[in-house]
Amino acid sequence: MESAQPSALTSYIEASIKLTSDRPHDSHHHALAAQILHNLQYQHDWHDLRIHTQSPSSGIPLTKPLLSGLPPHRIYVHADEQVEMLKQKIQERDVPSEREWVLPTHLRETWSLRKLAEVFDGVGEVPPTAAQEGGEEQLRTNAPAGIGSRRGGKRLLLATVGDDSTVVYYVVHDGIVKPRQN
Repeated sequence: MESAQPSALTSYIEASIKLTSDRPHDSHHHALAAQILHNLQYQHDWHDLRIHTQSPSSGIPLTKPLLSGLPPHRIYVHADEQVEMLKQKIQERDVPSEREWVLPTHLRETWSLRKLAEVFDGVGEVPPTAAQEGGEEQLRTNAPAGIGSRRGGKRLLLATVGDDSTVVYYVVHDGIVKPRQN
C-alpha cells in the first residue's frame, strides 16, 4: 500500500525548517512563520516576503521569528492621513502600500502587553527592504504631499493561526493611536 504524499504546504514548511535549522528559534516557530508566509504570498498576494530572526536595528536575536512584506494595498491609514486624503479627494487604492511587520502566532499562545512590548522593542517603525539591509537606498514613490508617509508609530499585523489552519490578522500598534473617522 502506498503512503500518502505530504501536501504542498507541508513540503514547503519542512523545507523552510531545514533551511533555517541554524537559527536560534524552535522549529515550531519557524514552521508557523513559514505557514503564515505561505498564506500571505498565495492567499493574499503579498510580495517581497522575508523571515527575520534578528533585530534589524541591533542584530540581537528576536524572541520569535517575524515576517515582513509588501501587501497589495494599504493595510492601515492613520486618522490624520485619512483627513488629508478626503480633502485632496484621494482614494485609498491610489496610495502606495507600505512594508509591514507580521507576528506569526498560534491561537493557543498567551500574549501579554509585556510580550508585545518585547516584540516592538526589537523592530523599527518600518521593516527594512533587502536593498536597505545591503546598504542601498530605497526609492521613493511620488505620492501627494502629506500622503503616503508612515504615521502613528510602530505597528504590526498579529497573524493568528487556528487549529483548523485558518489565519486571522489584527493590526496592533505600539501605544495609543488616534481612532479613524467613519
